[in-house]
Amino acid sequence: MRLLLPLVLMSALSAQSQQFDLVLANGTVMDPATGLNAVRYVGVRNGKIAAVSERPLASANLVDVKGLVVAPGFIDLHSHGQTPENYRFKARDGVTTALELEVGVSPAPAWYAERNGHATINFGATVGHIPARMAVLHDSGTFLPRDKGMGPTTPEQRAEVLSILGKGLDDGALGIGMGIAYVTEATRAEIYEVFRFAAKRKATVYVHMRNSGPAEPGAIDSLQEVLADAAGSGASLHIVHLTSTCLRETDLALEMIAGARARGLDVTTEAYPYTAGMTDLASAIFAEGWEKRLGNISYGDLQWALTGERLNAESFARYRKQGGMVAIHGIPEEVVRTAMANAMVMIASDGILQEGKGHPRAAGTYARVLGRYVREQHAVSLMEALRKMTVMPADRLGMKSKGRIAVGADADITVFDPAHITDKATFDNPAQYSEGIPYVIVNGVMVVKQGQLVDGATPGRGVRRVQ
Repeated sequence: MRLLLPLVLMSALSAQSQQFDLVLANGTVMDPATGLNAVRYVGVRNGKIAAVSERPLASANLVDVKGLVVAPGFIDLHSHGQTPENYRFKARDGVTTALELEVGVSPAPAWYAERNGHATINFGATVGHIPARMAVLHDSGTFLPRDKGMGPTTPEQRAEVLSILGKGLDDGALGIGMGIAYVTEATRAEIYEVFRFAAKRKATVYVHMRNSGPAEPGAIDSLQEVLADAAGSGASLHIVHLTSTCLRETDLALEMIAGARARGLDVTTEAYPYTAGMTDLASAIFAEGWEKRLGNISYGDLQWALTGERLNAESFARYRKQGGMVAIHGIPEEVVRTAMANAMVMIASDGILQEGKGHPRAAGTYARVLGRYVREQHAVSLMEALRKMTVMPADRLGMKSKGRIAVGADADITVFDPAHITDKATFDNPAQYSEGIPYVIVNGVMVVKQGQLVDGATPGRGVRRVQ
């Protein structure tokens, strides 16, 4: 009998260790969906969270995360960088799902197929009004319109654009992306037509509004346009990068959005934690009068991404012909703080890196919020910041299996040190990994382990629309 008891115990312990593929032990679980903020053991099995327990769980793969926060993986609704390079930086910043929802893609099946089996993190996209319009009007650009795609359309061409959008939704695209500012001759009637189509298909419209800044017609006029379109059509609306569009009008814009929500409109918004935006210098954003539209800035407020140089009249003209990314230093710090603190505003990066060049938001958005605006400035609580990064974007997309630490949820998990998490990326050197995030798990597979990327880990899956 003395031998039997140890054998039974050993057998039971062995069975328990086989129950989970991975256990995160002793971490402080923070789940904004339920408000849970306590030390727990999290068991993962078959890519799902299988247990959230007060009692110890056993596994052959047990990781002690005592003193660290165990949070749902961060969901970036606005990530133009959809390449292996960008996914690596996203993973190191705690992002487990990165989505191209503003510009969107077309055709969607080819875009998803290109990433299947090759992505470090989860990915997804809307079907884009911009790429559909570029295709119909035979624009010479690639990512954004350069010529014909910005022009007027005939009724037949608009019908063709809507057909492309419908096909994208049929193929599982996450909604309809719209960059009204980049299609300068799209009439208000054309834009409303897209909203009406989206409402009919029960698809959310993700919109870069028509104009920026205080000069009329500016950001408030543009906000009134899309709120009216949403109200008139019944479409769900998400407004991207509110601070870089509204600038010092952000307080008023937030008041208007809150009022629309209180009166039943399904409207949401997002912002990133930086005082500069970025876009293509060859785009319509920099048509004549850009200085006033972008908040009365000048050439010296523009920074060429490839070299880091500040522009002047000569270099502006030269680079505008060439085309390429430029940072726009024009968002007041107090406006950024306002957005970070506002309960309606989700966190989204609007990021893209290409061979290490671009905006630091592509690499450091989430660590910057948690380090600068939570720990250092106390502009927002840790739980509230996590809510803006996890369950809020998941709910905007109708994804009930993401953005949560709960049994049955996808095992997309970010483990970080709240005392040390920090962004390292800068405008001069944006390709620097965030620090203080030792573990990131995507669909139950570790993609960051002990603060380093796991070679060859590509568990990311395509996220498609919930019909």
